[in-house]
Amino acid sequence: MSILSDHWIREQALKGMIEPFVEAQQSKGMISYGLSSYGYDARVSDEFKIFTNVDNAVVDPKNFSDKGFVDRQTPVCVIPPNSFVLARTVEYFRIPRDVLVVCLGKSTYARCGIIVNVTPLEPEWEGHVTLEFSNTTPLPAKLYAFEGACQFLFFKGEQPCETSYKDRQGKYMGQREVTLPHVKS
Repeated sequence: MSILSDHWIREQALKGMIEPFVEAQQSKGMISYGLSSYGYDARVSDEFKIFTNVDNAVVDPKNFSDKGFVDRQTPVCVIPPNSFVLARTVEYFRIPRDVLVVCLGKSTYARCGIIVNVTPLEPEWEGHVTLEFSNTTPLPAKLYAFEGACQFLFFKGEQPCETSYKDRQGKYMGQREVTLPHVKS
């Protein structure tokens, strides 16, 4: 398995793998986003689900309640101390059958105690990526919509997989909004 370069990412993005696609790093006065040497820095949209305990909800991944979140559409999201926010990428991804994508956080946010988590984008998965941002600090922390949030690294397998995410009809296929956890019935 090898990591794929900017040449390959650009070629595939222009065929629809990443929409909208930004061909060069944008960084003036903002947290950078766009194509890099061996990855793509995606942006966070302005749609946020902020974790709150107002209704005393219990977090249960098998029976998740949306009562633990407050929805906000805003250019700057404030994550409460020691809390987290769900958001989504601006970009819509369509992953080729022989590629696995891994996401890493931006150093600008990591150095502020803001950690982003995303599970790998599996072969033939598509959608807007739901991003999980954790504020590990005892202070409120800001996220900036339409700026860089994380970097996606693309790895090509030695051969296409036998069963893709699309083949097994994965439960998070085709996400268009921030998607809460659920168990497939």
